[in-house]
Amino acid sequence: LEKHYFGNWKFQTVKTGDTLNLGQRTLTFLEAPMLHWPDTMFTYIEKDALLLSNDGFGQHLASSKRFDDEVDQNILMAEASKYYANILWLYSSVVIRKIEEVQKLGIKIDMIAPSHGIIWRKDPMKIVKSYLKWAKGEGKKKVLIVYDTMWQSTEKMAKAMLEGISSEGIEAKLYRLPFSDTGDIIGELLETKAIVVGSATINNGILPSVAPFLREMEGLRPKNKLAAAFGSYGWGGGATSSIEKSLKNAGMELILPAISFAWVPDKTELKKCYEYGKEIAKKVIVSE
Repeated sequence: LEKHYFGNWKFQTVKTGDTLNLGQRTLTFLEAPMLHWPDTMFTYIEKDALLLSNDGFGQHLASSKRFDDEVDQNILMAEASKYYANILWLYSSVVIRKIEEVQKLGIKIDMIAPSHGIIWRKDPMKIVKSYLKWAKGEGKKKVLIVYDTMWQSTEKMAKAMLEGISSEGIEAKLYRLPFSDTGDIIGELLETKAIVVGSATINNGILPSVAPFLREMEGLRPKNKLAAAFGSYGWGGGATSSIEKSLKNAGMELILPAISFAWVPDKTELKKCYEYGKEIAKKVIVSE
């Protein structure tokens, strides 16, 4: 506070277990550092069985409604998962510990009110269970194909892979950068088992549209995800090795060697992309 506002105020730092009597209600504080700020704190009001969870369990959801039972559940959970993936994913181990700590307290919770977004009152444990699932990296047997293309060569490869993955009964989705929102893709990845990232080669590396997405994943370090790389090039190559390096830095498991072709992929090469997709699907099917 002093560094931000340069004020000389008297203040008292509170810690877990401290209380503040407001008259009719008493606030009980519970430290929750790195969810997602160092000074994050939960506050519990016993009289209302209300947990003020700060950034935990929140969403970037603007609505005239205030409670979970007043909004579309699909939209609500999509926004909640997107929020978790883009902001809290890196701190998943902290999420698990903090939820377990609150559960050990044995306190009654009828409502969870985050700092922003909808208040959970119908079934507050629904979002708590979802947080535990997300924090443990439990994903659906699904594949995301995220790419950008210069002259459609990489795109042709992506679509052939999509067909191969789908032929094995595994759901797959295509996202082209930068026409797809990175936050939406990260949110989708939260409950997805595998991701395949592709790029054309430029300056012996990846396209500028793909780089920010990979940097974002490196920062968030998604848990328990399978990954692979693909791409196209003219005379030098280099995109796929850059992608693989980033995927490794993000903590993902590379399940197949990268696939890459020069210039425009012909029918034989597109068939190989199709088979590559089938192999990815098989890896996903047997994954835990």
